[in-house]
Amino acid sequence: MARRTPPPHPQPHDPDNDALAAALEEAALRYAMEGVPFKPRAYQRAAEAVRAQTEPICARWRKGGVAALAAMEGVGDALARHLADLCARGTFPELEALRRRYPIAVRALAQVEGLGPARIRELYERLGVATLEDLERAVRDGSLAALPRMGEKTRRRIAQALALRRRAAGRLLLGEVLPRAEAFAARLRALKGVAAAEVAGSVRRRRETVGDIDILVAGGASCAARVWECVAAFPEVVHIHLRGAVRMSVRLSLGIDMDVRLIDPTRWGAALMYFTGSKAHNIALRTLAEARDMKLSEYGLFEGTRLIAAREEADVYRALKLQYIPPELREGRGEVEAAAQGALPALIPYGAVRGDLQVHTRWSDGTKSVEEMARAAAAEGLEYILITDHTRALAMAGGLDEKALRRQRAEIDRVNETLKKEGVPCTVLQGAEVNIMKDGSLDLSDEALALLDVAGAAVHTHFSLSEEAQTARLLRVVRHPLVDIIFHPTARLIGTRAGIRFDADAVFAACAQSGTYLGIDSQPRRMDLPDTLVRKAAAAGVRFVIDTDAHAPAHFAYRALGEAIARRGWLTARDVANTLPCAAFLAGIKRNRRKKSTP
Repeated sequence: MARRTPPPHPQPHDPDNDALAAALEEAALRYAMEGVPFKPRAYQRAAEAVRAQTEPICARWRKGGVAALAAMEGVGDALARHLADLCARGTFPELEALRRRYPIAVRALAQVEGLGPARIRELYERLGVATLEDLERAVRDGSLAALPRMGEKTRRRIAQALALRRRAAGRLLLGEVLPRAEAFAARLRALKGVAAAEVAGSVRRRRETVGDIDILVAGGASCAARVWECVAAFPEVVHIHLRGAVRMSVRLSLGIDMDVRLIDPTRWGAALMYFTGSKAHNIALRTLAEARDMKLSEYGLFEGTRLIAAREEADVYRALKLQYIPPELREGRGEVEAAAQGALPALIPYGAVRGDLQVHTRWSDGTKSVEEMARAAAAEGLEYILITDHTRALAMAGGLDEKALRRQRAEIDRVNETLKKEGVPCTVLQGAEVNIMKDGSLDLSDEALALLDVAGAAVHTHFSLSEEAQTARLLRVVRHPLVDIIFHPTARLIGTRAGIRFDADAVFAACAQSGTYLGIDSQPRRMDLPDTLVRKAAAAGVRFVIDTDAHAPAHFAYRALGEAIARRGWLTARDVANTLPCAAFLAGIKRNRRKKSTP
């Protein structure tokens, strides 16, 4: 008898698209762990399709049933039924059967560098490792060494990956938290009696990871009950820690806490300043105020008992004789001193990036065609995109060789002609994310590189080389006359893989001399270059590009995350090459290539 799919009906706590994709990814890992052919890739493709959707999948199911899910590219009938079960019950029978066979925290273990599905199964069957805690015990007691092909270097890499995860424990990626935090603030802002509602804390500073969410609400005591009732009704709230007169603290299904504070509108600016700044920034401000015989707190700036400024942040900074300090800079890294001298840069504005310079398509590991990505980019207001599919050394990502790149060029030409005829204001450029080999050579010939509009290169393998070897490897690529951009230069994955070790001073000096751009990858798990290295590279004279590393249309929204990194790195629009129109950007690429080629 065929299994009945539950009827579409509203659920108060629908799993979001990320949760649905995570369940499919778990199934893919479990099938791969058992050595089942074909299914792992099918489930992974379906997960990618789910993540690429802008409409909530469960809402689509309620409107159109299983048929609406099956119509999604990369899903099909069987996986559509699984998604329907996930929307209704939070799981599906096949996933539960897989979990019973191997009761392992497979997704957590798979995020440890050096552990693939086969190795995870081996760890469970031979050592009983089912969780990260079990793995840590196996590292400590030395039992890992008993496994075949588990040499000292591999054991050290696993230990380092576990240490990295411990340091990241309790923190979530900015890209995961920011849209939700902004949605919470928007719901509160719409309430009667609320004059303003803003996200504060590390989210407002755009830290790459955040440990909690702080939201300030400007309103009188009369709207407190209304605000607390709204917060308590958020579907994401799973527990209420505190519900007081001016503060409510809750636990979210995301796995972090959220504090909502009610602020007197007359003290709004001082409170927003206080709850946004890092500890170091706030100490620097209070120290400056004391040196001027004033006192600064979350309630305002005072001279004796007289209130000097409190209503707006800009008022408080002005009263302290400081330039307004943008939230992204409030980290205690010299911004107060620079503001006192009027020396803060005019930071790159959000929305300044005009072209996305790392975009993947179905030619390698992307989810959509060249034309679909171009139309999606145009809808996001981008004027040009660079198609940068992987090259042949990354066979698992469907890497392209020279012949495939020529076929792709023909498709790009056709797409550009179609878009031009239809008046779609987006130009498609051809590039590639060329793999940097162990010795710094590239997996694409110079002849092929010369045919690309823009060539980028990136490290995808050999992460554990010595600092000297990695430096020599990068220097060789930076000085290559046909390499224009180094993508995600440290190759880190936040909370999973530390960045490669290299002499930053030497590499940045070479980039400045050659004109090679460094990429700022906006993908939430990369955020690479990190802001501290961005600032260091800029001081050395390096110029940058910001890219989203888009593998699906929804990823173009990551652009603002990359711009946030640039702002935290004190960059102006002039420091970022793809704030220029397409023709001016390409002219700069040509100048840099001529510069490199000149003896």
